[in-house]
Amino acid sequence: MPENKSKNILVTGGAGFIGSHTCVELLEQGMQVTIVDNLDNSNQIALDRIFKITGKKPIFFKVDICNEKDLEGVFKSSPKFDACIHFAGLKAVGESCTKPLRYYSNNLIGTLYLLNLMEKYDCCSIIFSSSATVYGDPHKLPITEDFPLQPTNPYGRTKAMIEDMLRDLAKGESGKRWKVVILRYFNPIGAHESGLIGEDPMGIPNNLMPYLAQVAVGRRKELTIFGSDYETKDGTGVRDYIHVVDLAKGHAAALNEGIFGEGMNSNCEVYNLGTGNGISVLEMLKAMSKACGRDLPYKMGERRSGDVAANYADGTKAATQLKFTCKLGVDRMCADTWRWQSANPKGYASEGGGEKEGKSVVVFQ
Repeated sequence: MPENKSKNILVTGGAGFIGSHTCVELLEQGMQVTIVDNLDNSNQIALDRIFKITGKKPIFFKVDICNEKDLEGVFKSSPKFDACIHFAGLKAVGESCTKPLRYYSNNLIGTLYLLNLMEKYDCCSIIFSSSATVYGDPHKLPITEDFPLQPTNPYGRTKAMIEDMLRDLAKGESGKRWKVVILRYFNPIGAHESGLIGEDPMGIPNNLMPYLAQVAVGRRKELTIFGSDYETKDGTGVRDYIHVVDLAKGHAAALNEGIFGEGMNSNCEVYNLGTGNGISVLEMLKAMSKACGRDLPYKMGERRSGDVAANYADGTKAATQLKFTCKLGVDRMCADTWRWQSANPKGYASEGGGEKEGKSVVVFQ
């Protein structure tokens, strides 16, 4: 592994669920971290918790990446960045179907501002947080990186469009300067083993595990399972769940072996990050019930717009080029989720951070 302790990494959306865990991993590896986050779907308390875990405090700018002037201020006032990990963006599949313009505006414009400023300030290495959503309803399983992209919802389409931007950038006039890693990951769940940081969505959770965790602590009455008639082993949706700590290590591997190392075969590579194991909603419900020590209530509902029956990854390419494989299984995912949620029943609001109102303002300059 290359020696990267002096590397200075910009992390957009670094106060969020995946971002905060990735910042912990980077800091523990001795890297310098600067976080840019508008705290729209995250909480500044996470930054204090990162310090408690690592003993190191990342530099923080409360900036919306859709505000180009403020974002440029980050580049102007910071030492040169060696790479950027780009998490910032709206991410709820269901909301993207009802508010598509909000998703196209925020995710695409913010990324364009970021890329232009990265090139202007000579930081031409990026790891992009994409999603397995770009595959849509796959023609077979497991999913490899060369599958056709056919996202079924606006959120997924914004990810696919940004991937296209990055591929074009890597081939363009300045392409020789760029190194691009696109990480398509599946369903991140779990929490840091300390119970200090975890998933804390604003409003009603859109994803299975944070909703299930809130049922477990009594914040929600019961889980609604969207769809019981899929062609899967038990009729419920099947997903490839990856522990967020494994995912954070995957980002570090993409830096160490990809951006700063020699693992990439070209200057723009795509990698799936997943376990390769499909877990159904009912199986996850059973595992979470085991973790919290009681049967969690649920009911069956109609299918949700934009969802697919099943997807899970083939992670061979990441294992070969980035030397990355997942280590943590579903029981550990649920145990760590329960530790986080039981210690923080209202998320970061348990510490007086205030609950989010579920509103977001997209700023254009």
